[in-house]
Parts: sequence; C-alpha cells; structure tokens
Amino acid sequence: MALWDLAAKEAGLPLHVLLGSRRNRVKAYASGLDFHLDDDAFVSLFSHAASLGYSAFKIKVGHPDFGRDLRRLELLKSCVPAASEIMIDPNEAWCSKEALMKLVAIRDAGHDLLWVEDPILRHDHEGLRMLRQAITWTQINSGEYLDLQGKRLLLEAHAADILNVHGQVTDVMRIGWLAAELGIPVSIGNTFLEIGVHMAVALPEVEWLEYSFQNFDHLVEQPIEIRDGYAYAPDRPGHGLVLSEKARSEWMRPRRLIRSELGTAPENARLPGK
Repeated sequence: MALWDLAAKEAGLPLHVLLGSRRNRVKAYASGLDFHLDDDAFVSLFSHAASLGYSAFKIKVGHPDFGRDLRRLELLKSCVPAASEIMIDPNEAWCSKEALMKLVAIRDAGHDLLWVEDPILRHDHEGLRMLRQAITWTQINSGEYLDLQGKRLLLEAHAADILNVHGQVTDVMRIGWLAAELGIPVSIGNTFLEIGVHMAVALPEVEWLEYSFQNFDHLVEQPIEIRDGYAYAPDRPGHGLVLSEKARSEWMRPRRLIRSELGTAPENARLPGK
C-alpha cells in the first residue's frame, strides 16, 4: 500500500487515477457488524445509517436461533426506507442444504435480499454452485476469505454471483479485472480507513463498497468522504490519507496495555449521538 501511495505521489496523481479510474464515487452500504448488539442498539445503528442517506444495509445472521435472524430482518425493515437494498451475512454459519432451507424461509417471510454473503464454507464450490442454481431470487456473494488463487478458483468453478474482495492493491486489481472479463460483479469489503475506494472506482465491475462504522477516522487528518450513500475517492495525490499528528501524540502506546488501562475510546463522528 505504501509503495502504491509513493508511486501515485511521484506521478502527481490520486491513486485511483493512476489505477485507471473513470469515476470518483461508488455506492456504499451500511454494514453493522451487529451480531453482538441487542435489539435496541441494532435499531439505533441502522436508523442512524438511514438518516445519513444510506439506501443499502447488511446485517449479520447465522444465529443458532433462526427466529432471531428473522426478527432482526423485521427490525431492519421497520427502521430503514421501504425501497432499501438488504444484504445478509451468515459468515459461513450454514451448510448448503441448511442455507437453502433458511433462504427459502427468509423469502417466504417477505424479505427481499440483494445478496447473501458467505452462506457456507468458502471452499465448498459444489455447495455454492447448487445455491446459485436453486436460489434464483437473490445472489451469492463469496470470496472474502480467499487468497488470490482461491478467488480465481472460485470464479472458475462458477460458484459466486458476486466476488467479494478487499486488501492489497495489486491483488484486488488483478482479480477485479479477471472478474470483469468473466462478467462477474465485484463488491469491495471492509478496508482500513476505506482505502479500498481507490480500487472500487478504478475497476469496471465494482458496484458496492462496504462501510462498517469502525472507529479509525481519528487516525488521519481527512478521512474518506461518505455522503448520501456514496463513498468518494479523494482527489489528493497518492491514497490521500495523512496520519494525524494529534492522534500520534494522544494515542501512541510504547507498550501493550491491558484492557483496564485502555480508557475511553475516541469519539466516532459517524455513529449515533456523536
């Protein structure tokens, strides 16, 4: 990442322009990382996300009590606009037959899904292929946990409707262009400080970038802009992120701290009540 940043700065270009972008924004969806939240906190988070202009929302499912998953979907429906795009992520909690049964139950309960992410084990190409063929009312998003070779094998097995990528610039651009050649849409998962926006706007098949309200913005002088449901690639040279001197002075830790010594977390201006 540092070398790509230096290369773009040497050329006097934003990183995404160096990578070949023809646009400066990509749709962003609000991803709650919400499995640990109680129902009130869940509703508060997604209501707030909706108030910021997001129109797409992803929640965690895969609870041992499937009724809880259904209740969460109902709660989400109650606090976001009616035309919103909804995604779910079981984080490989299901087997293929279980996934099929539960996705049918979710549809029959009245929930339309844009995609289900990692419903089963990442290497189960046969199971993923079966789901692609059987579940015609939503899409299978997979590949997040695979390395570059694993993502290529996933594509060759025709085991995903959408390829999920994030991480190193070189790998993302390689697999992103391969997906484009195969006509497979790409989604950009969480990347540190949303730096993945550069790859997102430089690749032709990227439709979505994930934002999960992680509390890192205070580390840089000017974080990536997310507004009205879009993430905007900065026009500053390189990746456009500069370490905050205030954060460096206030948050440096010469030694590892135990939990009781951590103190209060920095404020996250993108969360409710901030």
